[in-house]
Amino acid sequence: MVTQTPVSPLRAGLAALAFCLVATLNTGGYRFGVSDQAFHLPAIERHLVPDSFPRDRVLIDAQDGLTLVNRVTALVVSGTGITTAQLFVGAYLLTLVLLLAASVSVARQLGLSTWAQVALIAAMTLRHRVGLTGVNTLESYMQPRMLAFAIGMAAVSMYLRARIGLSIGLVALAAVVHPTTAVWYAVWLGVAIFVSVPSWRRRIGAAAAMAAVGGVWAVRWGPLAERVVRMDAAWLAVLATKDYLFADTWPASMWFVAALYVAAVLVVFLVRRSTGQLHVRETGLAVGALVLAGIFVATLPLVTNRMALAVQLQISRLFWMLDAFGTIYVVWAAADGWPSRARSATGSQMSGRRAAIVAIVMVCASAGRGAFVMWIEHPGRPVVEVSLPPTDWQDAMNWLRTVPTATHVLADPGHAWRYGTSVRVAASRDVYLEEVKDAALAMYSRGVAMRVAERTAAIGSFDAITPQRARELAQRYELDYLVIERTLDLPLAYRNARFSIYRLR
Repeated sequence: MVTQTPVSPLRAGLAALAFCLVATLNTGGYRFGVSDQAFHLPAIERHLVPDSFPRDRVLIDAQDGLTLVNRVTALVVSGTGITTAQLFVGAYLLTLVLLLAASVSVARQLGLSTWAQVALIAAMTLRHRVGLTGVNTLESYMQPRMLAFAIGMAAVSMYLRARIGLSIGLVALAAVVHPTTAVWYAVWLGVAIFVSVPSWRRRIGAAAAMAAVGGVWAVRWGPLAERVVRMDAAWLAVLATKDYLFADTWPASMWFVAALYVAAVLVVFLVRRSTGQLHVRETGLAVGALVLAGIFVATLPLVTNRMALAVQLQISRLFWMLDAFGTIYVVWAAADGWPSRARSATGSQMSGRRAAIVAIVMVCASAGRGAFVMWIEHPGRPVVEVSLPPTDWQDAMNWLRTVPTATHVLADPGHAWRYGTSVRVAASRDVYLEEVKDAALAMYSRGVAMRVAERTAAIGSFDAITPQRARELAQRYELDYLVIERTLDLPLAYRNARFSIYRLR
């Protein structure tokens, strides 16, 4: 194994700062209130202000009832007095630093050289989608799934350090943040511990048996029983754009990518074993990763048959663990290779030079891509936005915050992606339809799916909406205000340079 030297606090701090900066550039800058926060922020608001979202709570609760993170976040906000925006930017930075520290710790335990660790740090900033799943390796906002993943990587590090109890505790903590991400870590590390730590086999076996019994109860008689149903055509029609949910419809190229994850882990593991490079507990990690792939294959028929629970679990996300493990392995193979146990001094020198070249190439690729994403793909966007930006859209939403909490708003169904934030986030008010997030939440409830389908059909083309049609929708759905960029013959409540807000009743 490669001899490791201690890292000074100054170097560690500079590395963390560089990693956070370049990772943020590669995601297009940190932003508050975007993407999945269209669900999390209203859910947190629901816990802080129980009277909020009286009409949309059925939609919000469809997913919120499956996790604890929004409740915990609300408790922290109410208990400390900090704002959600402040808490989220802090959690975002914590996620990146923890991900960096845990991944490098794993790499050091597996014997990667210092240059290889630099290459790994750079590789981790290269944001990419994990196959055709709904997961990106990095996000431009605070995403609980990312924090849970970083905690899970810390659990892997503790496992390699033989701190098994702490490793299990970290997986339990990840479950509070994002349950399904923690489930796959529990499987990965549970198998690893069983394989590589004989003294824990009885306890792991007992825990697995209890989990199996609990799982059977939950899906047969417990809280998951109502989800063990087959999705019908009407439900599936609402999810038509969510291609990542149904692995059986993946194109051949994505199956090839999935196979590459497995091949990278298996091939590099065998090479490391043949050359005596394995960590004493590394075999457990490799076996655990292959078990994860086996679970994906074994559960594929349930997804193919559109069993709701299997679809909702998004089982393909377990490839995220293989992606991370495979990245560490591939970086080792490229930078350090597979030297024999008795390398010559010349061979060691050549290997060190190769590792340095790989690290420099990866750092340049990461920095270059970050600059391209930030200033070519997204010109004019600030690197960091810790609060909602002061746009005309936000100005209109600020006005809506002054009207009663029970106000129901009609806006362009695509307003979240058109203008940057949803009505629920920007104004904390119920909205008729937010097409992207509402369709995503429809995965968890057929009732929500039917609501989305009905409202999508009822509104038709928002660009062609007339005053008469707006009044008809207002009467049918108890709508109070219309936010639109056009001038209409309706009672005006508020106007700025871009948006008009009309009273509908």
